[in-house]
Amino acid sequence: MQNSNYKLLRKGLLYDTIGMITMAIPFVGPFLDILWAPYAAKQMSDMYKGTEGKVASVIVFIEEILPMTDFIPTFTLMWLYTFVWKKEKQGTPQTIEVKVNDRY
Repeated sequence: MQNSNYKLLRKGLLYDTIGMITMAIPFVGPFLDILWAPYAAKQMSDMYKGTEGKVASVIVFIEEILPMTDFIPTFTLMWLYTFVWKKEKQGTPQTIEVKVNDRY
């Protein structure tokens, strides 16, 4: 389980790097973004299932298609949200009442 999480991180870092490289190519970069944006959105929805994956794929599409926003590491941020920040919320302690001899 832990290894597959880091495999997603490596894949996300690669996709973020590709997205940033297209910004660095003069004149051709914006046209590459037109091709890259739908592919990146599809990859995001394949990597993260459910509603969160769909929302992230829309965000990555918009981020890649808009000029000068390619520096945002959307795939890495989604990985952090899924495996770091979201887990912190789930780990909050809960109080459980136990009934002993008809008392609480």
